[in-house]
Amino acid sequence: MIIFAGIIFSLKFTLHHTDPKSKARAGTMVTDHGAIETPIFMPVGTVASVKSVHQRELKEDINPDIILGNTYHLFLRPKTDILKKAGGLHKFMGWDRNILTDSGGYQVYSLSGTRKIKEEGVKFKSHIDGSTHLFTPERVMEIQRVIGADIIMAFDECTPYPCEYKYAERSMHMTHRWLDRCIAHLEKTPYEYDYTQSFFPIVQGSTYTDLRKRSAEYIAGVGAEGNAIGGLSVGEPAEEMYAMTEVVCDILPEDKPRYLMGVGTPINILENIALGIDMFDCVMPTRNARNGMLFTAHGTINIKNKKWEDDFSPIDEMGITYVDVEYSKAYLRHLFVANEYLGKQIATIHNLGFYMWLVREARKHILAGDFVEWKDRMVKQMDKRL
Repeated sequence: MIIFAGIIFSLKFTLHHTDPKSKARAGTMVTDHGAIETPIFMPVGTVASVKSVHQRELKEDINPDIILGNTYHLFLRPKTDILKKAGGLHKFMGWDRNILTDSGGYQVYSLSGTRKIKEEGVKFKSHIDGSTHLFTPERVMEIQRVIGADIIMAFDECTPYPCEYKYAERSMHMTHRWLDRCIAHLEKTPYEYDYTQSFFPIVQGSTYTDLRKRSAEYIAGVGAEGNAIGGLSVGEPAEEMYAMTEVVCDILPEDKPRYLMGVGTPINILENIALGIDMFDCVMPTRNARNGMLFTAHGTINIKNKKWEDDFSPIDEMGITYVDVEYSKAYLRHLFVANEYLGKQIATIHNLGFYMWLVREARKHILAGDFVEWKDRMVKQMDKRL
């Protein structure tokens, strides 16, 4: 049991091994909803649903230790009063494993045409009905208490790319002030349910090395149970993402989990694991699946291409999930050409299954001490169009 800012938290993080040739780590996080083996990928369940996947398939076939929900979306629909009546998000969606909620900072960033950012918070218009709402750090903490995720995030401003230095600096300082307000309000806001929640602050600073260092030092000094890196994977070149991640990971404490928000491609994930990241989330495996793009260990497949029309081989001979061997490439292509929903479901299960396989395989190689050799081989293989 850990006391942070006067609040009792129960998250425990054990670091089992660090790769001898990189900064890749294998660890275990434990919350009141169970263990999370790291490195981990979190399927995105923005509105209390991982798109195209039943919870039973998610649990039994894809098998993640943790999924992600979103404060902005859940606040607007179904709304917090419904979630509170249900007993929290876990009960509402029938999910008994871990959940992390993003505080809405990224959605604020993406609503650039319909929001105003001030010191108090962010005033925005709902994308659903145009109604006006105000998110302050305090309000966002209250909302996340009611949603009831196991890991909740600080309210921050995610800067765009490219971003002028002065703007990035002002935004970073405001994110830090908002963080202080989040922590102060959490002390006065009790848990809603019969389990604890853990709180992660977020490093910002755009792609400016000195700002990232200053922000990482500030966030590390807070002493939270885990730390996140935001404001990357927003259009910057991958090399800049990696450079900023390395700078921040060198400052954030080794004995706390590190979460790189919104990342990314399978290659991005492996390269960032090598830099010391433990947690990832991204809509890419589900969104790309719905558009017919499949990720595999040997490259990406656009299943809508005519070349797969009479290919009756399994979707993926590795057989990571049941769909990989029960259906052929030709059948899956047919479903997409016919615009059948089943095609999107099959592709989504495949992609999420592959992402989970990738991080778990990475963990095995970190523990075995040959992660870098395996990672370099995988990056070359996956960087192909099949």
